[in-house]
Amino acid sequence: MITTSFEPVPTVPTPRLAVLGAGSWGTTFAQVLADSGAQVTLWARREEVAREIRETHRNRAYLGDHELPDALRATSSIDEALADADALIIAVPAQSLRETLGTWPTLPAVPVLSLTKGIERGTDRRITELLTEAGGADRSLTGVLSGPNLSREILERRPCGSVIACPDAALAARVASWITAPYLRVYTSTDVVGVEIAGAVKNVIAIAVGAATGLGHGHNTTASLITRGLAEITRLGEALGGRRETFAGLAGMGDLVATCSSPLSRNHRLGLALGRGLDVAAAAAEVGQTAEGVATARAVAEIAERLGVDMPITRAVVEVVDHGAQIDDVTAALLARSVRPE
Repeated sequence: MITTSFEPVPTVPTPRLAVLGAGSWGTTFAQVLADSGAQVTLWARREEVAREIRETHRNRAYLGDHELPDALRATSSIDEALADADALIIAVPAQSLRETLGTWPTLPAVPVLSLTKGIERGTDRRITELLTEAGGADRSLTGVLSGPNLSREILERRPCGSVIACPDAALAARVASWITAPYLRVYTSTDVVGVEIAGAVKNVIAIAVGAATGLGHGHNTTASLITRGLAEITRLGEALGGRRETFAGLAGMGDLVATCSSPLSRNHRLGLALGRGLDVAAAAAEVGQTAEGVATARAVAEIAERLGVDMPITRAVVEVVDHGAQIDDVTAALLARSVRPE
């Protein structure tokens, strides 16, 4: 009688992931993780939102009647969300993150992945910097996800790609291994600064492109703004230590094209409203959700000025959203330039 023995196949524990922030993007990404087979707890600031997700599997304030996976848990207790989590995914708006972190305990020493695309106004801090300085996150475990992330399309499970950037390649690969939903392809990078800057500044450029469209300009104008906007993003990113190739990929060009071109983009829609003649407050009210580019624009312009980086489109957006300049100044910024090599 012949017997054969086999080594047991090691089992990979199901990751326990906490998504902190139950807006449209946070809730959508919680669905992505649930579809990937993770145990997901979604933290909502308001108990009524958490209760609705638990009891009806919906988040109507942000996602309408879309039905969320049954396995998705929700809570308004930050202690419950953090308990035994293998990793944290941050989806809190940039300008309220510091205040929110002040109400949380110190973040545990687990991987922390930021979904937030913005720069803190007043301090000019990137989100990963804010998470480590104000939240106590371990810098060596803190990364960012970015790319063409229009949440409505991802919620509908339409194919797309994104980039996860972490301080080292092994951590990026580990975090990426938790995201296996068939409709989301994840690439990895160690360029945290480049991916983060690309994700933040593209919102500013999207306002400019939306404004040009609202003013009635054509595809030549918008293509020029997108292309020169990418040049601005790349100059700033490189000055801060990002890698040039990052800005030619999904996190750079990919995200910029999607955000500048799609009516699903909040920042594009805000720019459209400005181009139609609304002021900033009325345009923001029409969009109805946070358009990070408005608050991020001044922070980006301040960083650029400090580093001596030329960003005329960004400056024009700041003049419009902060100082009441005419919206025509956005396209004027593209045209009123000295002659120089591209």
